[in-house]
Amino acid sequence: MNFLRKSLIVVYVLSLFTAGTAALHASGEYHPWIEKQMQLIYESRDNTISNAKMKALIEKRDALYSDIFHRILLNKKLLYSDIENLDKKIFLLEKMIALNKRRGNKEAVLRDEVQLKSYRLLKLQNRMVRKIFKALDDDDIVSFEKRMHDIFAQGWQEIGKLDNRHHEYEEILKQKPKNRLIKQVQQNIREFFALLEINSDILRYFSDNTRKLYRRNKYAKLHLLKPALYIEDIPEVGRLNKMLLPYGLSVTKLLLMLCITLVIMFVRKVLIGAVEKVLLRMRVVGSYAKEVLDDIRAPISLLLLLINLQLILFIYHEFSYDASSARVFGICYSMIITYIIFRTLNSIARVKLEHIDQSQKKVKSELFNITIKIVNFIVIIIGFLFVMHFAGVNLTAVLSGLGIGGFAVALAARESLSNFFGTISILVSEIFSQGDLIEVDGRLGSVVEIGLRVTTIRTPDNALIAIPNATLANKEVLNWSKRVVGRRIKMKLTVTYEADRKALQKAVKEIRRMLQTHPDIATDKTDYKEEFKKSPKLVSKEDALGVKRTLLVYLDEFDTLGVSILVSAFSKSTVWDEWLRVKEDVMYKIMEIFEHNGLKFAYQTITIERLEENCEVSNDQKH
Repeated sequence: MNFLRKSLIVVYVLSLFTAGTAALHASGEYHPWIEKQMQLIYESRDNTISNAKMKALIEKRDALYSDIFHRILLNKKLLYSDIENLDKKIFLLEKMIALNKRRGNKEAVLRDEVQLKSYRLLKLQNRMVRKIFKALDDDDIVSFEKRMHDIFAQGWQEIGKLDNRHHEYEEILKQKPKNRLIKQVQQNIREFFALLEINSDILRYFSDNTRKLYRRNKYAKLHLLKPALYIEDIPEVGRLNKMLLPYGLSVTKLLLMLCITLVIMFVRKVLIGAVEKVLLRMRVVGSYAKEVLDDIRAPISLLLLLINLQLILFIYHEFSYDASSARVFGICYSMIITYIIFRTLNSIARVKLEHIDQSQKKVKSELFNITIKIVNFIVIIIGFLFVMHFAGVNLTAVLSGLGIGGFAVALAARESLSNFFGTISILVSEIFSQGDLIEVDGRLGSVVEIGLRVTTIRTPDNALIAIPNATLANKEVLNWSKRVVGRRIKMKLTVTYEADRKALQKAVKEIRRMLQTHPDIATDKTDYKEEFKKSPKLVSKEDALGVKRTLLVYLDEFDTLGVSILVSAFSKSTVWDEWLRVKEDVMYKIMEIFEHNGLKFAYQTITIERLEENCEVSNDQKH
């Protein structure tokens, strides 16, 4: 009974495997797309087929490839839809092969081994296609092509292992089938050979349409694949594409380039408007936003034009960049953005200086100018570092090398460093400022600018002198502008000895009174308004600010020509032309006082008689 029960169980299991095998081989269980491709391959192997029909079959085959790849691009989950089913079939076949080997059924084992190779080939194809579609997401087409060729090479090695009995299978196909099993073996071999040909066609299709697939994958990621396919299905567009293809263009590409250009033009208007709003909200340049924007409008437009050009090239090169073009655009972006920042800072500084009330400003012009120069220098250095970075220079090595070469650089730039420290010394000491009238080594002029390296001076004859700050900091500087009240008017008036003493005494008193009451002459009663910085040092306020109100009118000496009167006073104004006007008015008034008191100016005279006497004496000496 036990033996009979075991026998029945074995018969039952065998019947199940036999039924499963029959069902497996009856249906083929291939994907409908594979079935269509296999049917086309069988038709193309007909020796009686015409060239026209062969061409139609090839076009139909390519259309099937294009259709399935577009469907996968739109829904990549299709790549994984048949994997689980293939795994189940492979598992079942492996069990059946093992069972038939134990039973000694060689023909059934051969049939199932060929079928197993077909399923493994399909699985291998699926894995290769999945890798290729994953590689489509690479940043550039060059890296995609490289990865795709690596996938091809690896796939061919694995396919070679599956197709290790090719000649044996060809001999089996030549045999006349003896029974149903041999017939199934031949059918499985034909299917396996057809799948090998399909695999070759898939790889050929990828190789021939690399750029097209890469471009359409980008369209799919941008959700533009369906519109692109719709446009390319138009017959007129197809004819145009044939003419544009040799130039690497297509109608879809041109439409995308046009759309990108229009978007950039729109962004330009929006961006400039946004920048203007930001500038209007800034307290520093709120009312000068238009002037600042006018200065940076051109570089912003250039930046957007460069972005537009890069996007057009990006589309033209199948949505990818090569290393050289990316480096060039990186360098250009660095330069333009640095220039925009540079122009913005300088525009803000310029319009701010133009609207500053000089009488109320608290910041020295030279300090402001030097700060702007230092900021500009920092901006340029940072921009230069970015340019070097995009040019492929190793900044880490460069910066580390600065420590080694810093000493040599310092020696080479010692003159520049000494001038820089001279600038600091000038600013700290406040000996002179921009606009001051100074005299250095006998050279008189107005200070135009205190720079980082030199100070420029404009002379009265309109010449420009540049003096290194290191030299200027160690020179004696005579500053004619560091005074608030008092520019000296000094005269020596000589009256003849024939003058009446009382008249002379009266004239001196009248000159003193005239100066004391003159509206433009400084006296002890003259007020001044000037801020005096408190200092811990004991410094005279009037000497520090430059206030002189001394008035002196006295008989000074008995000269060879006559009696001298010393007149020393200070005008209220320190401006040169105003000082000259006051001095002229004082001289006229002194002449009027002399005339009123009957006084005459003494001057050296040589009479004709004295000149003749000197000539006679000279002639006598010669004789």
